[in-house]
This record gives sequence, structure tokens and C-alpha cells, in this order.
Amino acid sequence: MYIMKLTAPCKDYIWGGTRLRDEYGKISDADKVAESWELSCHKDGKSVIANGEFAGMTLDEFIKQQGRDVLGSNCSRFEYFPVLIKLIDAKDDLSVQVHPDNEYALRVEGEYGKTEMWYVIDADEGAQLIYGFRNEISREEFARRINDNTLLEVTNNVPVHKGDVFFIKAGTLHAIGKGILIAEIQQNSNTTYRVYDHGRVGKDGKPRELHIEKACEVTELLPPDRPAKPQGERQEKNGYSETLLASCEYFNVNKLDISTHAELNADKTSFNSLLVLDGSFDVDGTELKKGDSCFIPAGYGNYTVRGSGEVILTDII
Repeated sequence: MYIMKLTAPCKDYIWGGTRLRDEYGKISDADKVAESWELSCHKDGKSVIANGEFAGMTLDEFIKQQGRDVLGSNCSRFEYFPVLIKLIDAKDDLSVQVHPDNEYALRVEGEYGKTEMWYVIDADEGAQLIYGFRNEISREEFARRINDNTLLEVTNNVPVHKGDVFFIKAGTLHAIGKGILIAEIQQNSNTTYRVYDHGRVGKDGKPRELHIEKACEVTELLPPDRPAKPQGERQEKNGYSETLLASCEYFNVNKLDISTHAELNADKTSFNSLLVLDGSFDVDGTELKKGDSCFIPAGYGNYTVRGSGEVILTDII
């Protein structure tokens, strides 16, 4: 097994910009690159291995060929690849939306629900996003405000800054605002219920579909219960520092600020995923630059990340 550099599928949603192409090296023929799916085994877009023996194979195909041991023992509780990691460039406001929990999503949509976290890589001055509600409201008021276009009067609108962290558990109303660049780590799901979309139309010239009835069934009508900051404190290590961004049953995410090198380990309990936010690195002979990501199979053992910059490390605990 080896360090597998990945090629990300890209999405050209109408609210996207060009930073992922211009600054992060993403390849797409589309005018906009709203998202790049950096670690994905989802049917709507699968990462492709770019180097070595398995080059050209999707990550999903590699796992099926080699067996689930490459994911690690901590992934045995999942029937599916547990996470989906994205870079998101919001040139314009995203829709106000919500994701269902596992029980509802499996029953209604046939896939798992979606809890996610956002790390704010960059944000324009004055950028904001929606994170739950300012105060608790009733389901009747929620439905009424959707229908009369006053929903934004009761949402929790949060100023956004580089380095902020938002933990979006399933059922939390949310919307990324324009001028924000985000790394998103989420459950492996693509189920989204839109409740407000700024009156926009899709490529077909028709208003984009809303999912009001389903959203009313799954939305928690409460303020968020987590502050917009990392879950842990910065820990100084030899050659780098480590900050726990968020940890839950679905993913464990740390940010590494590397000055010279980081000695890491992918043991038999979990694979490691590295996403480079800034800088350039050599990972046991595999070169990674800003915007690159790699998959390190469980059981690979000790490895060294040499260079300087910022890296997101995701594993399963």
C-alpha cells in the first residue's frame, strides 16, 4: 500500500466561483467550480486515484478490490464509506437548507443522513452565513415564514472569519453566504432539502425545487448548541501544531499547521485523509501542493509530512 493522491470530481452549481480552479488547481471545463469532492465514494461523484499501481481506479473500486481492511477497524460499524470531503467556493449565497438524520433519510431517501462540519479557509470582509435560529420557534411559524418569505427574519445570521468552525448536525438549518471558501467534512450523503433559494432559477430557466414539507419534518427549530470555533485547543508538537476542529461518531478532523514536518501514523484502526489548504509537502515521496488531497490506507503505519503550510487531517475514531 502507498500514499494515494486523488483527483477530485468538480460541481458547477450556479452559486459557485472560480477560486478552486484559479487558486487550488482544480480541473473543470465548466465556467464555475462550486465544489471539488476531495475524498468521495459517493455515486454522484467519485475520487480517482492519480498515482501508483492503482492510478485511474476510483477510490470506491480500490476499496472493493482490496477489502474493507483498508478503511480500518473503526469503519466496521458503517455499511458504507463514512465520509465525504469537499472544498466549497461560494461566490454567491447558497440556498437555505437542512439535511435529515439517518433514520429519516434511510426511510425516505434510501441513503444515510448528513451531519457535517465547516472549516472557513477564507472569507470576504462582511461575509455571513446562516446557522440555526436566533430563538426557538414553532413548526407552524417555520412553515408560515417559508410561505410568506420572512424566514430570514428569524435565522441566526453569523459574521464569518477565516479559521471559524461550524458543526452542522443533521436537522440544523444553514446556508453558506457569498464570499466564503470552506473545507467541508460530512457524512457520505447528498440529500439536501431547500427551503429558500433567493428566487433563483436553474439552468432550465425554472425556479429551483424546494422541499418544504420534508424540511418541516426534519428541522430542529432551535439556536445552535456549539460556538463557531474549534472543538479543541491548539497543541504544539515537534515540527507542527495540531488543533481538533470537530469530532463525532462519523468523523474526526484536525488542522495541522506544519512548520517543518509532522510524524503521523495510519494504524489499523482508520485510514487517514490529508487535504492541503496551503503550502506544499512531501508525504513519503508523494508530492502534495495547495488543493491536493490523498488517501492513506489503514495499516500503512508511520509516515512523515515534510514541508510548511496548513493541512486538514481526517480519520475515524
